[in-house]
Amino acid sequence: MNRKEKAQVISDLGERVKEFQAVVLTNYRGLNVEQLSQLRQKLREEKISYHVVKNTLMKLASKGTDLEKLDGYFEGPTAMAISYGDPVLLVKILSEFTKAQPSLEIKVGLIQGKVASPEEVKALATMPPREVLFGQLLGGIQGTASQLGAVLYNAIRQVLGILQARVDQLEKVESGKSISNF
Repeated sequence: MNRKEKAQVISDLGERVKEFQAVVLTNYRGLNVEQLSQLRQKLREEKISYHVVKNTLMKLASKGTDLEKLDGYFEGPTAMAISYGDPVLLVKILSEFTKAQPSLEIKVGLIQGKVASPEEVKALATMPPREVLFGQLLGGIQGTASQLGAVLYNAIRQVLGILQARVDQLEKVESGKSISNF
């Protein structure tokens, strides 16, 4: 590859990694072409790209970007999965694939600007989808609001009960029946 071709590859790689939400580097050693094609197909269905990268070119392309944090991981056979959407979807697909094909190794992740170890990437895969998390949050807020409403209702009802008792007492006093002080 001559200098001009290398410069073009570096430029292309630099364009691919702009505005990503998650990048996961994998070691694909031990996978055959068919298995890699299956993984690429699963990722492509979710609009996630998967590229085998040349480490030296990737190091050059990552200069000045968040990917520079992963410089030390561009060693050995490296493939890069890039997601521009929900990062959890990417790690779920990779985690499911590694269960079926344990020879795919997750090296490291860069999730929304933060470096994540392979264990953290796999832990992220166990999270429920974003919509479920929002539902759980809303349910928690709604439950707390209902409880607060019930407490306030009971407090107001008690105060009104006391006031009504005092009104009744004053009416009895006015009607000529004196009773002991409240």
